[in-house]
Amino acid sequence: MTPKQQHDCRLFCETCPLSRRSFLAGGLALGSLPVLPQSSPTNTSRQQPVRLPLTVQPVLVYETYQKKEATSWRPWGGLLTEADVAQEKERIGKELSEAGSKADFPLKFLPLAIAQQPEQAASIASGNYDVILSYAAGGSVKTLEALTAPGKQHVMFLRHRSGPVYLWYEIVHPRFLRKTVDDFGQSGMSIEDVVVDRYDEVFVRLRALYGLKNALGKRIVSLGKPGGWGAGGRLAPDRAREIWKLDIQTASYEDLGRRIQLARDDGALVKRSQAAADNYLKQKDVTLGTAREFVYNAFLLAEVFHDLLDEAGTDAFTINNCMTTIMPVSKTTACMPLSLLNDDGYMAFCESDFVVIPAGILLHYISGKPVFLNDPTFPHDGVVTLAHCTAPRKMDGMHPEPVKILTHFESDYGAAPKVEMRIGQDVTNLIPDFSGKRCVGVAGEIIDHPFMNICRSQIDVRLHGDTSRLLEQMRGFHWITCYGNYLRETRYALKKLGVDWVVVT
Repeated sequence: MTPKQQHDCRLFCETCPLSRRSFLAGGLALGSLPVLPQSSPTNTSRQQPVRLPLTVQPVLVYETYQKKEATSWRPWGGLLTEADVAQEKERIGKELSEAGSKADFPLKFLPLAIAQQPEQAASIASGNYDVILSYAAGGSVKTLEALTAPGKQHVMFLRHRSGPVYLWYEIVHPRFLRKTVDDFGQSGMSIEDVVVDRYDEVFVRLRALYGLKNALGKRIVSLGKPGGWGAGGRLAPDRAREIWKLDIQTASYEDLGRRIQLARDDGALVKRSQAAADNYLKQKDVTLGTAREFVYNAFLLAEVFHDLLDEAGTDAFTINNCMTTIMPVSKTTACMPLSLLNDDGYMAFCESDFVVIPAGILLHYISGKPVFLNDPTFPHDGVVTLAHCTAPRKMDGMHPEPVKILTHFESDYGAAPKVEMRIGQDVTNLIPDFSGKRCVGVAGEIIDHPFMNICRSQIDVRLHGDTSRLLEQMRGFHWITCYGNYLRETRYALKKLGVDWVVVT
């Protein structure tokens, strides 16, 4: 063991029961334990969906004190002796094990570390992890400041009634966050990074940070030039690169045409694609309402899209000119291939609209589910209709909803899914603005999946909020929708990026 390793080792808890059990072999690796909600592609030779685990470093911050006569010798807090500390280490270990076992996103807890002095905290802060989870039982403000490293996230857990009361339950706001003045002065942390007693609140933040870690710097293949909807979206790709650090890889339609022709010349691939299409159409709750040949071509086109993802080494894809250019080339529409990719745990967006795609990537990772990029209508009487032709079937990440395979509406051509989304299902809706500086969030409930003369997958959503206020706050155009309510996680993640958040719910 090197001197540095010996030094680091002394920082870790030696008495915590998880050091030989749950923390065995370098930490509690929860990312490998729970079954994730997303479906997984059946062809393991393909590029797999990318889910980078969130690595968390728990740290107990405290000091012990010696009694002195006739003077104030101890601060607030219930950790006064090493015996108290040993019990607290055991308590933390049990709590992390119990709470972490419920995680449904890739998460790894490193062994519990201790910080009694700023030097120890600085050494821990320089480690290889994504998030510090500090248990601020005591210690100096300089120790907490040293633990808050630039470029690292810091979530602070405080005890009120969940165990021995912590010193920083009293003074985190005035002394650490405000530096004993009225204005906030601690860089890298805010009031939203502090949690009292509740591990469910800790996991709201960890889930948000997991989503943010996976969204930032994401590589995405754009078939056709990356763009953005409308005049307001002309600079969207540049803003997505600047704010979200997206790595946008452009593929040309000329190259796509060559790839499609090669795929059609591959008899074995054509046969496999047709067999996969036939199996899909035989599934329960699948109704065919277009020419079978369009579906065959859609499954073959999905294989071509997979080739592009394999070569780029990513799981995110979008397509420009999906309602015009691709049809003569592919002899179908892109609607169904995008739906299939989403069902297999990838991210596939139509229209190459980088106004909304970053929010879609973030929500995909936060929710652990496919997301639905859609056209909104005019909210009225607490209801809005959302529609597009590329909806996933496995909106809950696992179970396919009933579907009718029809033509793409505007062209009356190709294969597009009309997904009958679940009546009564709660949904999250995100509405980014054109500038990339603001996002509106509104929750709702699916109340109908009508069959109007609009894009095939369509839902009426009862909004949980003030319709008039929503109309005033709406910006941009496309919305992103997913099953479940993830507004709080999204808000926390976006604020880390400096994106303003307006919630209408």
